[in-house]
Amino acid sequence: MSIVNPSREEIGEILQKAKRIAVVGLSNNPERESYMVAKAMKDAGYEIIPVNPMIDEWEGIPAVDKLTDIEGHVDIVDVFRRSEHLPELAREFVQIDADVFWGQLGVVNEEAYAFLKEKGYTVIMDRCIKVEHALTKRA
Repeated sequence: MSIVNPSREEIGEILQKAKRIAVVGLSNNPERESYMVAKAMKDAGYEIIPVNPMIDEWEGIPAVDKLTDIEGHVDIVDVFRRSEHLPELAREFVQIDADVFWGQLGVVNEEAYAFLKEKGYTVIMDRCIKVEHALTKRA
């Protein structure tokens, strides 16, 4: 199964509707891509939930170890982990019944994609949420 992302218009609608983004693999190092992307999304008004067992907090927000530790609904799960971790994360994602599974640039896994699409979830892979947000703001 090849990966087909939603159209740019659909991605714009997803980002317009979303309020809470769980960022898996979020680093508290300002030099890391995950930090910069999450900061941009926070500055754009999204609530960020750091998901990383290696940090206690990010920007003053307590981190959780895994997706299933999050309380309340999550709109987007944005993943900054290596592609081989996606099937395990997809299973966790289903447990919390979030709306959109998003793999950042270079984060692609056909097994995870097929598993989530089969269950009716929206899946985006190999796209930067910060870039997509900026593009949909201009449109």
